[in-house]
Amino acid sequence: MGPRELGLPMQVAAPEPGELPDAVTIWEVGARDGLQNEEQAVPVEVKLEFLHRLADAGLTVLEATSFVRPEWVPQLADAAELLAGLDRAPGVRYPVLVPNARGLDRALEAQVRDIAIFASATETFTRRNLNRGLDEQFAMFEPVVQRAVGEGLSVRGYVSMCFGDPWEGPVPVEQVVSVGKRLLEMGCDQLSLGDTIGVATPGHVSALLRAFVAAGVGVDRLAVHFHDTYGQALSNTLAALQHGVTTVDSSAGGLGGCPYAKSATGNLATEDLVWMLDGLGIKHGVDLGRLVATSAWMAEQLGRPSPSRVVKALSS
Repeated sequence: MGPRELGLPMQVAAPEPGELPDAVTIWEVGARDGLQNEEQAVPVEVKLEFLHRLADAGLTVLEATSFVRPEWVPQLADAAELLAGLDRAPGVRYPVLVPNARGLDRALEAQVRDIAIFASATETFTRRNLNRGLDEQFAMFEPVVQRAVGEGLSVRGYVSMCFGDPWEGPVPVEQVVSVGKRLLEMGCDQLSLGDTIGVATPGHVSALLRAFVAAGVGVDRLAVHFHDTYGQALSNTLAALQHGVTTVDSSAGGLGGCPYAKSATGNLATEDLVWMLDGLGIKHGVDLGRLVATSAWMAEQLGRPSPSRVVKALSS
């Protein structure tokens, strides 16, 4: 069910040619980034139903889980069980976060075709998240990426703390570009630029994207990943769209945070993103009614209301 069937206002006017992309790929991270921060582990049966419902709503990229060590993120300790029980929908990609060589082994055993690695733009967060220095992280990731590429897998590189770090403060643009370029040169297909603690503003987003382009990185290789700590996630997304970005990360119902950065609150809610894209006339392929119903259902499983404004508005 789309906006018209729900009795919702359609777009006021189509965007001018060249100002905004015609279509956007939504990289749904709710099942991984969204659930990894839950205090209690969510049963695997609930996760599988969540992924099934998200696919049924029209989302075509569903980041399913992460092969991290259970003591690091116990909420995702069931990764192998989840992938073994997953009924993979035709035309849907199910990327998995892979932290190291052992994680890649497990991903290949599970017949995963899309993986992601999680790097950082700052020294402090790299040490807290990976127990390695900023430069040392590349030595860990390089053999993983090269082997994955050799196996025919697509590899995404997450870059966290692109706009601010809770320990180091504002992060220099050139530092983020340097980290991102090294990941691309290593063999990553795409970079996801993360505002891990939600401090970015549209001007900062524009400056970072311009810097990547000036360094020879096309926007077609960039995605954005915003948290809504200060209520800027949608504004920042619009700024990215205006610079030609066509892949946007979001989490159904606004689930998520970061277990290693407690100031990080929920991700950009997929429903809020879809509402904005509908208003801009940008294609995305998602059925908003089914997505809202899915997030409302998931909120019941978690025992608390969804933080998504669109879910609240359409579920009331």
